[in-house]
Amino acid sequence: MGHRLSKIYTRTGDDGSTGLGDGSRVPKDSLRVAAYGTVDELNSALGMVLACEGANEAVRETLVQVQHDLFDLGGELCVPGMALVEDADVARLERVLDAFNAPLPPLKDFILPGGGMAASCCHLARTVCRRAERDVVALARAEAVRPPVQHYLNRLSDLLFVIARVLARAGGHGEVLWQHQRRRKPDAR
Repeated sequence: MGHRLSKIYTRTGDDGSTGLGDGSRVPKDSLRVAAYGTVDELNSALGMVLACEGANEAVRETLVQVQHDLFDLGGELCVPGMALVEDADVARLERVLDAFNAPLPPLKDFILPGGGMAASCCHLARTVCRRAERDVVALARAEAVRPPVQHYLNRLSDLLFVIARVLARAGGHGEVLWQHQRRRKPDAR
């Protein structure tokens, strides 16, 4: 591994630019920086899920592995031309997703974000994941991005939806089902 950070601030970004992993400098609001920045935000959101009570060992192991994957994915986005995320990573997510989803009852209604703190944090992470995917799609229109990056984020948002369902049930809160306006009870005012 290269240099370790011994000094956190460098002042090199004071002009609104930042350094990519290959040493080039780009504006901090570039599509590439937005994409890996949102992936970093997603990784932090997963840390919030892991900080909540109620995640069983299988969920914890999965989310920690995903955090490592996201660090690789962010690294790939930070270093143009780097290849760190592979189709095998996407396939692994699919296997894990299928395993978590198998015991759940089929969905008949939409689910609202909720179902306890851990499930709610997982729903938030899912929405950040969708934003990361949108940012990667926007970047891929302008610059080269390998398909496994986008595929990984797409599968991950599905996995996070399923894990949120698992967490809502495990926490005893249950899932919050959406009710169409006509089916909702009027306010008791």
